[in-house]
Amino acid sequence: MAHHLKYFAITLMLLVALSFTLEQQAHAYVDPGSGLLIFQGISAVFSGALFYFRRRIRNLFVRNPKGIPSPAAHPERSLTSGRSAL
Repeated sequence: MAHHLKYFAITLMLLVALSFTLEQQAHAYVDPGSGLLIFQGISAVFSGALFYFRRRIRNLFVRNPKGIPSPAAHPERSLTSGRSAL
C-alpha cells in the first residue's frame, strides 16, 4: 500500500511540475467568485470525507477497556441489543 502511495505522490509531483513547465497564456477572465466556488468545492469534499469516515475517526480518540468490544466492531449485535425479534 505504501509502495503505491509513494508512486502516486511522485507521479502527482511530476505532473504538477510538467504543468508549470508547459505554461501558456490563457486569454481568459476569472471572476472573483470563482475562488469562492473552488473553496466551497474543497470544503464540501473535506466535510463529506469527515462524515463518511466519522466512525473510524472517533475510534482513534475513544478507548474501550480491554475485553469489552466496541459497538462498531459488531453492528449487528448493537441493533438488536440482545433481544429476540418478534
